[in-house]
Amino acid sequence: MNQVVHQEALSDTPETSAAARRLAEATRTRADILDVAAHAFSEKGLAGARINEIAAATRTSKRMIYYHFGSKEALYLATLEQKYRAVRERESQLALDHMSPEDALRCLTSVTFDHHIANEDYIRMVMSENINRAKYLRQSKDVQALNRPAIHTLTNIYQRGVASGVFRDGLDPADIHASISALVFFNVSNRHTFGVIFSQDTQSPAYTATRRENIVQMVLRYVKNNPTN
Repeated sequence: MNQVVHQEALSDTPETSAAARRLAEATRTRADILDVAAHAFSEKGLAGARINEIAAATRTSKRMIYYHFGSKEALYLATLEQKYRAVRERESQLALDHMSPEDALRCLTSVTFDHHIANEDYIRMVMSENINRAKYLRQSKDVQALNRPAIHTLTNIYQRGVASGVFRDGLDPADIHASISALVFFNVSNRHTFGVIFSQDTQSPAYTATRRENIVQMVLRYVKNNPTN
């Protein structure tokens, strides 16, 4: 007992407390930089974004940004990875295993839709990286591991649906994921041009709610054994 108390006392020294504060501050600084950088890169691309402007917006310094990330290209890649990480973390918080396969697929599709609608910076960065033919994403050591859970989650939902007779057999979960991504991605990537061309208020709550439900129905009808139910 005394040994435990002694060890706890040793672990709560001014030096360790100061180290913990420095670590927390560094974590906050890094998160702030990534948040501001995401908006800068989404608006101006890698070439147009300026480290000085990102530093000014985060009340830090260019030197500090280079200390944390090494280069503008490394910051861009870290920002892109963080955007993918946020999507996967949001999915991991859903209790999909406790839902029926149909409800789980509905929930996953709806949450993906809502995330993309609320995160235009993410969509614009992905569009920019596709223009670059994934030049920088190819350098990531983590992006495949970060996104692997997305296919695992869909595979679980789909296999449960097939086993229960709700979903038709022979589909590829990765293809289902691609279809969901395509449907929800368009609503952000093309909403401005689509709205102008077809005189649609693509950012109104009513329009958004209708699009969400229509996309959910498209996905469900594609995978269900009897799409009329």
